[in-house]
Amino acid sequence: MQSVPPFRLARTPSNESTSTAGAYAGLTDACCAPTDAQLRNPHRRARLTDLDSHLHCSIIGTCLSTNELRKLVPKFTDLDRQHATDLEIHHAAVELAIEGGAGAKALQKALDARYAGAVRRFETAKSTEALLALWKEALKSGDIPPAYWAVMTHPHAVMSVRQAAFGDLHMLSHLVGAANRADIRRLVALEEENAALKDKIERQQDKLHELSTERDASIRHLSAQVAELSAKAERAPGTSAASLEAEVIALREALAARDERLAIHTSRRETAEQRALDEQRYAQTLSQRLDDTIAMLNVVQAECNALEQALAAPGNEAGSKVPDLTNLSGKRVVYVGGRPGSNAALRHLVESAGGDFVVHDGGIEDRKGMFAAALPRADIVVFPVDCIDHDSMNLLKRVCDRHQVDYHPLRTASVASFVELMTRLGRASSQSGNTPPVSRFCLRHG
Repeated sequence: MQSVPPFRLARTPSNESTSTAGAYAGLTDACCAPTDAQLRNPHRRARLTDLDSHLHCSIIGTCLSTNELRKLVPKFTDLDRQHATDLEIHHAAVELAIEGGAGAKALQKALDARYAGAVRRFETAKSTEALLALWKEALKSGDIPPAYWAVMTHPHAVMSVRQAAFGDLHMLSHLVGAANRADIRRLVALEEENAALKDKIERQQDKLHELSTERDASIRHLSAQVAELSAKAERAPGTSAASLEAEVIALREALAARDERLAIHTSRRETAEQRALDEQRYAQTLSQRLDDTIAMLNVVQAECNALEQALAAPGNEAGSKVPDLTNLSGKRVVYVGGRPGSNAALRHLVESAGGDFVVHDGGIEDRKGMFAAALPRADIVVFPVDCIDHDSMNLLKRVCDRHQVDYHPLRTASVASFVELMTRLGRASSQSGNTPPVSRFCLRHG
């Protein structure tokens, strides 16, 4: 089977500059074709409902903050504003955009109001080349959300322009993941530096306390000397007033020098404390990123361990490269989405274990209407969250709920994720003696 990516890559047809309709002549998917309203009125900006449903997730996740969605989405859904997770709020917002209606209009209004300035700035672009140039400038400056909404709804945003903007935004997520390793190293260094700064501050505070005590003692001592000299002057009228005045001036200068030294140490201590607070806040941010990275690493490690244990199971012959998945014997597994290369390997695993493996690509080439025929006869339904779109996932859940079929999400379309899930289900089934409960939580959409 030919490999088909989960989204179509950006491309520029040779005759794109001739007409708006000609720019879509090379596209064969019906979902990627422009609407009739767009072809009849090229000067009107596209609405959120006019865009392809595959773009709604990236637009809402990039252009609207979680706080804005938490205020808007509960007005059109049954979600609790206080207790719903950020993932549930985002998922509901994408569904509102796909379904259209009042919820989609409210999202459109919020986006237009927030990015009115960017929309006006992009209105100066009168061709696809000028529109792409403005988008590239926004990428360089880092001002992505306003530019992304403006370019996606621009009258001259043909499919190739939207694909290019979607591809650039998609690659930015990979760059963020690649930066995690540097952040971890920076976190370790900052934690060490933070500990050193805390020790330094404690030493400075002890020293300042000693200086304050010494200053108070010096003041008391100098005051006593001044009082003693004044008493001597009163008892000895013949003493020179000039010498007494010079001695008093000298004492005052010594006191002023000590005050100046104390002020310098106090300023240094305050600067060090402020720097320690800033470093501590940054260290907390990096610590949160480290926790997220460790959680992802634990998931990947569990998948690798499951694959190794399955390959090293007592039932496997020496040198066998097929994991032991005896719990799939006689069962029908329906796999929705994924990639052709890994799907072929998964088919071999399931059939080697005595099971039946049925693949549905989620609507890229196979019709989504085939769900109703394939799922009711399945024992278990599996779908990778990184290779399936929102619409297919929602349809799959509805059909499985209607026919009481177990469905389980996978973190990725890899063989390791599939083997880890099957091993976990087999272990749970052997411990309880019953079929494990259906998972109602999607790793990607909630």
